[in-house]
Amino acid sequence: MGSGLRESDELRGAFGRLATGVCVVTAAGPDGPAGMTCNSVISVSLEPPLVLFCPAKTSTTWPVMREAASFAINILGSDAGLTARRFATRGEDRFASTSWSAGQTGAPLLTDAIVWVECETSARHDCGDHEIVIGAVVSVDSRPGQPLVFHGGELFGLAAARKPPSR
Repeated sequence: MGSGLRESDELRGAFGRLATGVCVVTAAGPDGPAGMTCNSVISVSLEPPLVLFCPAKTSTTWPVMREAASFAINILGSDAGLTARRFATRGEDRFASTSWSAGQTGAPLLTDAIVWVECETSARHDCGDHEIVIGAVVSVDSRPGQPLVFHGGELFGLAAARKPPSR
């Protein structure tokens, strides 16, 4: 075990070994749809249904989305690696070649997603170099498919789970 945290890169490397799902968080911005790739998404509570995500304060997209009353968490399918990269690239016109439709809250729902969670923003908390954004779930929808996963700086699709042999 190490003697302590020396650099933020060390912590990033350590948590890079934790596989996470890949989402695009979207909102209706003042000048049109806005969205960013995010893997810090957590289900907080089932009663009441609450979720959170943590945008970086250095994000150039978050200030455009920050004042929206609602947002959507689009959990990407295993074949959506290009979408994940597009929404993680600064300066990219992210919606130009992305298929989407407006959800009941007005937030964009991406066609490449396998799960759509629409939320009303209920709280924002300042926390280090990120914000914690909590949303009250308004609706959830899904389609069949395997999730896109981020691990060790790479994107992966999950292989279909195999049942263990019967004994």
